[in-house]
Amino acid sequence: MPLAAAALQSSLCFSSHNPPSSSSTASNSQALNTSTNTQLPAKPKSLLQKHPLYTPTHTKLSLQFKEKILCLEIMGVDAGKALSQNPSLHTASLHSIHSIISFLQSKGIHQKDLPKIFGMCPNILTSSIKSDLNPVFIFLSEDLKVPEHSFRKVINKCPRLLACSVIDQLKPALFYLQRLGFKNLDALAYHDSVLLVSSVEKTLIPKLEFLQSLGFPRDEAVGMVLRCPGLLTFSIENNFKPKFEYFSVDMGKKLEELKQFPQYFAFSLEKRIKPRHMEVVQRGVEVPLPLMLKSTDDEFRELLGEFGGG
Repeated sequence: MPLAAAALQSSLCFSSHNPPSSSSTASNSQALNTSTNTQLPAKPKSLLQKHPLYTPTHTKLSLQFKEKILCLEIMGVDAGKALSQNPSLHTASLHSIHSIISFLQSKGIHQKDLPKIFGMCPNILTSSIKSDLNPVFIFLSEDLKVPEHSFRKVINKCPRLLACSVIDQLKPALFYLQRLGFKNLDALAYHDSVLLVSSVEKTLIPKLEFLQSLGFPRDEAVGMVLRCPGLLTFSIENNFKPKFEYFSVDMGKKLEELKQFPQYFAFSLEKRIKPRHMEVVQRGVEVPLPLMLKSTDDEFRELLGEFGGG
């Protein structure tokens, strides 16, 4: 990284909480001009160049705005995309952005984690530490029993946690999941945290109701999602419906087999389910569904031989 850019990274993004003084602003301006004109290579056009602020009527951007853009880009965040998805960034001060970065780092988040976090959820950059971010970490600690040293692992697994309201989203989702039978808090925190950021009314309940519509009693449908939590994240139109149709019509299988192996819905219909099933049919053998789908290519060929098709 050029020295000027490194200096900007330190002074703009990861320095003290105090806003830059007039002298430091002048220094940053000189460094910015130097890095822009002589050291930083021209970047291909992105969303940033297409943004209205880059039209001929906005050619003279303020120094503060330029510093903000450079700060985001140095962190590895696509500034154009971030500005497009979070218009509030236009008026956010560099000091407030730095305060959020410092707060996240105080919770164990590393600098190298920030591009992924801010890239997925640019709204975090203009969130309130007191009313938005800190409650999430309290939720992780008190409700999910996540120790402080594991905050980073949980957030990196699901950055969207930081963009969710604890009162409106995280606690209602946890309450619903626990009522269903999700008792393992570690599993929810470290493996299935996407369920916590999923809407109870628009995502979780409809998925469970669809499984019931296939013919499963509620207790069996619940048992399926407890064994395969990913079922609550799959698309009804793009996953459940085409795969169930193939399962029941083309494969001619019964609900009982699907109840025993709900992971069926996690496999690709075109790349795994159909090719494996067609080869089994061509060989004239019967292979249990779990073995047919979970085995590697080499293991699958061996299975065909073991079941009489070799």
